[in-house]
Amino acid sequence: MDTQDPSVPPRAQSRIADNKHPNRGHHAGGLIHDNTRHTARFTVIGNHLTQHPDLSLLAIGLACHIQSLPKGARVDIKTLAARFPEGATRIAAALRELETYGYLHRERTRIPGGRIVTRTVSCNQPAARRHRRDKPSCPALRPVRPAEAPAEHPRRTAPKPLPAVPRPSCTAPALLQAATDLLASLRGHDSRLLLSEKDTAHLAPGVAAWLERDVSPTAVRQALTADLPPEGLRRPAALLAHRLATQLPPPPPFRAPAAPPPVRHPFQTCDGCDRPFRAPVPGRCRDCRTDLVEAA
Repeated sequence: MDTQDPSVPPRAQSRIADNKHPNRGHHAGGLIHDNTRHTARFTVIGNHLTQHPDLSLLAIGLACHIQSLPKGARVDIKTLAARFPEGATRIAAALRELETYGYLHRERTRIPGGRIVTRTVSCNQPAARRHRRDKPSCPALRPVRPAEAPAEHPRRTAPKPLPAVPRPSCTAPALLQAATDLLASLRGHDSRLLLSEKDTAHLAPGVAAWLERDVSPTAVRQALTADLPPEGLRRPAALLAHRLATQLPPPPPFRAPAAPPPVRHPFQTCDGCDRPFRAPVPGRCRDCRTDLVEAA
C-alpha cells in the first residue's frame, strides 16, 4: 500500500493559472476602459453584434448606427451614402451582410396612394426573433417530422375581387367605348398595364365617370400611369381601380346654357314700295304699314 505510482502527479494541477490567463491580469499595452454611465441619449447594443465573428467592421458599425436611429428614419442606400463617406457600393454590401445574419429584413407595403414601398426593419436580437418564430403556439404540441407530415393538397382560392369604381350618370355606348379604348392604350405607356377583357369591363365605367366630368383623356391617362411602383405589379387592375376611386375629381362648375342666337328672317319685297326688308312672310315694310295706319 505504500508503493506510489510515479506517473501520478503529486497534486491536481489547474489548466491555466488565474494570473496567467491571456485575457486577465495587467498588461502594459492592453485596453483600459474609462467609462461613465449614460443617463440620456444612448442605445443598448448586444455584444453578439459588436463582436460578431463573421460581420465586417463596416456592417457592424452600420448596424449600430441604424439601431440608434428613431422610428421612421430613412436608411436607404442613397441616404446612408450621403451621410457617410464609404460610398453606395460598400454600404450596399454591408446592408446585404446584415440581411444575411438577420439584423435587417425588408418588407413591401402598399401606402394609401396606391404605391408599393419597401420598408426596412431593424432587429436587435435575431436569435430571439428566430426563437419566437419557430416556437409552437402550444407547449404540448411537438413539431411534426417531415416524413410524418401528411400530404397537403393545394387549395385553389378565388381571386380577391377588384375594388369598386365610380359610375357615370350617363351610360352612353360612345362614352363607354371611349373609356375602353383609353384603358387598352395604357399598355403602350407601360407593358405591365396589359389588362384582360374582364378587368377592362370592370374599369371602363370608372374611366367614363372621369370623362363625364370634363377630364381630358390625356389627363386620365396621366393620373393612371404616373408614379407607378418600380417593383412588379401583381394586380395592375386593382391599382387602377384604387386610383379611379380615390382620385376622382369633382364635377365641373355649373355653366348656364348659352342664349340662342337671334333669328335672321329672309329678305322680302314690299308690296307697297318694292323696297327689300326682312320678314318671315311677304307683305309691306314698316314705313308702308305706318302710312296705312296714319291714313286710317
